[in-house]
Amino acid sequence: MTTGDRTTMLGDDLTVSAMGFGAGALTSIYGEVDDAESLATLNHCLDLGVTFIDTANNYGAGDNERLIAELLDHRRDEVTLATKFGMVSNSADQAAGQRPVRGDAGYVRRCVDESLARLRTDVVDLYYMHRRDLTVPIEETVGAMAELVWAGKIRHLGLCEVTADELRAAVAVHPIAAVQSEWSIWSRDVERQVVPTAAELGVGFVPYSPLGRGFLTGTIRSAADLSSPSDFRHTMPRFADGALEVNLAVVDVLMRVAWEQAAMPAQVALAWLLHRAEALGVASVPIPGTRRASRVEENLGSLSVTLTPEQLIDLDAAGAAVAGNRTDDLTWVSAGRE
Repeated sequence: MTTGDRTTMLGDDLTVSAMGFGAGALTSIYGEVDDAESLATLNHCLDLGVTFIDTANNYGAGDNERLIAELLDHRRDEVTLATKFGMVSNSADQAAGQRPVRGDAGYVRRCVDESLARLRTDVVDLYYMHRRDLTVPIEETVGAMAELVWAGKIRHLGLCEVTADELRAAVAVHPIAAVQSEWSIWSRDVERQVVPTAAELGVGFVPYSPLGRGFLTGTIRSAADLSSPSDFRHTMPRFADGALEVNLAVVDVLMRVAWEQAAMPAQVALAWLLHRAEALGVASVPIPGTRRASRVEENLGSLSVTLTPEQLIDLDAAGAAVAGNRTDDLTWVSAGRE
């Protein structure tokens, strides 16, 4: 693999590998996990040059950070480590009736110490506010995060699912290295305001679910794959009756372009996303997640895919026709607050 040594500079002079890894895939939320297999996948990431590793304090109620600690014990110097705070998952907090998102200064300070202990490291390279606490001014949350930089506990600040106005307010307090939001050919709402603002302010963008939740990350290729009572329809409007067939049409275009490129559909989807970010003038590093080491290499191969102008036109048109919102509760993401 000749693309593993490529890097991208996000905001605040943070340089990371040109492809990242979303470690949330290595949690039980997607089914049973084998820690030995997960650790092998993480090590394979580093072997290939995928060194930008993304986790969060609520992934597996802290278990994901503990898993990554096993990697850091031996290879900390190779990893650009990102983790998050803000989504309350502690069972005691929930039992006490705490709101699901917190951004108050005391909570920020508490969470970073807990994450550092689980990760068994003394500094986090990129620390994200996972979701916006609408009861707390964003200036307070970012101000508390800035104090952690001055204390040497974190190196760079990141924000997840913020609006353009929230991003502007945050940058006025402290430089922001990256915004992380869902962005893929199926999910393009961030292109309206957040991405252009990030480009204007020199903030990088880290798309999560860059392969579309369910569309290319699993085995979903047709309506028949969504026939069980526990399918995605219950939580994802883009899989609802009526929208599903429209949105699966994107897969058909990806399949055709992949055949033309002698590539995999996931590689085409990632290549399109990287081209779209470049066209909008923002430095971007997707963080696809997988449990299989072979998929890491496949995703990295997207950096070698050069789409033709005709293919880009077809993919853009397919993405523009996607139906349905990406979540039932739009206040949870930037799209619902813009």
